[in-house]
Amino acid sequence: MTCYSVLAVTPTSENWIPGYTGAASKLVAKHGGKYLARTASHERLEGGGDDDALRVIIEWPSREAAIAFMQDPDYIPLLEARTAGSDSRHVLIEGTDDLA
Repeated sequence: MTCYSVLAVTPTSENWIPGYTGAASKLVAKHGGKYLARTASHERLEGGGDDDALRVIIEWPSREAAIAFMQDPDYIPLLEARTAGSDSRHVLIEGTDDLA
């Protein structure tokens, strides 16, 4: 079943970004993922709270592919760098409509 990673990222340091972007892109592709959006161009239409600097949406062929990416030994140091240098939230959403 298709799943989507939805990330909200606000860098607290930009030191990690140059080494992260290209390497993470290769690992996303390795695990069958496809970026649908990686952008600072977004606007809040509803609700309150702080606005995040970046929004990222990745489409995965399955939950297992997303988890394999997150647990890939080559990704672990990139994840550690991102989480140390940003305020990040990452949710995995199944591509289903439970309310239909």
